[in-house]
Amino acid sequence: MAVPRRVHVVLFVYITVILTAVAVHAQRDTCGAELNTFLPAPFNSSALLCKSVWNSFILRYSKLKSEDNITSIVLSAPYSSGWVGIGFSNDGKMVGSSAMVGWIDNQGRAYIKQYYLSNQTSSGVKVDEGKLLTTDVPSAAVLYGDNIYLVFQVKFHLHIARQSVILAFSKISPNKFHLAEHDDKTTLSFDFSSGDSVSTYYPYQLKRNHGAFAIFGWGVLVPLGAIAARYLRHKDPLWYYLHVLVQFLGYIIGFAGVVSGIALYNRTHSNFTTHRSLGISVLALGSLQVIAFFLHPNKDSQVRKCWNQYHHWLGRICIFLAAINIVLGIELSDTNISWKVIYGAIISVMIISTTFLEVMMCTKLPKEGTCNGGLQMPTHHPNS
Repeated sequence: MAVPRRVHVVLFVYITVILTAVAVHAQRDTCGAELNTFLPAPFNSSALLCKSVWNSFILRYSKLKSEDNITSIVLSAPYSSGWVGIGFSNDGKMVGSSAMVGWIDNQGRAYIKQYYLSNQTSSGVKVDEGKLLTTDVPSAAVLYGDNIYLVFQVKFHLHIARQSVILAFSKISPNKFHLAEHDDKTTLSFDFSSGDSVSTYYPYQLKRNHGAFAIFGWGVLVPLGAIAARYLRHKDPLWYYLHVLVQFLGYIIGFAGVVSGIALYNRTHSNFTTHRSLGISVLALGSLQVIAFFLHPNKDSQVRKCWNQYHHWLGRICIFLAAINIVLGIELSDTNISWKVIYGAIISVMIISTTFLEVMMCTKLPKEGTCNGGLQMPTHHPNS
């Protein structure tokens, strides 16, 4: 049976209306959107400056005035669950910062709380504490469409136009006001005093790459190459090939860590002089080891013994300084505790393994003279 044309028209109009409503509902916030229909007084979106900052986060703010150092802030972000936060820091790090965090609970109730981040653990995130001075204007969290809006006023101690701002979010809702760890975050430098809000993003991904390359190259592969040279000498010439291959790979990956560290310094100009100096020293020692490989003397040469000592001691110093610098870098990076746990586990496994291998070698193979307290390098090289 044929469907009347009028039914087709009605269905088309109905579907169009539904799709339009869904599209409007799912539309992300933009700086041109009108918010006064749902924002509480006295926040007037048309009187606020607006900047799209990160991951669809939009920051609206009033121009900071020198007479009161007060600014009105409206932060919006896409929201389905969890929490959204904006923090203020003196040095760009999360530790020591104060943040306004908002969320909607399972019953649809909106919350906005101030938190103080005293350290990197969950117990160090203190609810209803912080150094942000709010005004008598009530703060609010509003869910509208697919976005959550954090609305509050903050009074700065001094008229410092450029502030280090931290943006973060998590998809896990707070449990009894305890925040779950963030899924992602960024830090930017924001100017609240001018209409030209210039923001500079902190390169967290570059920092993670720098740390991962340094740990895996200098902290894992280079020590493993040394372990192969000392404890696998009875597997000749396998130990030699493993030693050369693993340490060359460690040097290349470690070199990538140094390059990413230089790029990170050029982006942030962090004043970590000791960490940077140790990194350059480790690279220099590693490079000398590579050069020594290509310039090694024959086993019958008179300088072979001196070359062995040179190669042994530079290798030891390089591994030791690399371990110290990795620990220092993790401490300076303001990263979560998982990095400390991972590298601590790596160091523990290596110490326990080398201790066991050293005891086994000294007790079972005393006649071969291998337990002489030094990294053993080859007394011969394969013809290849």
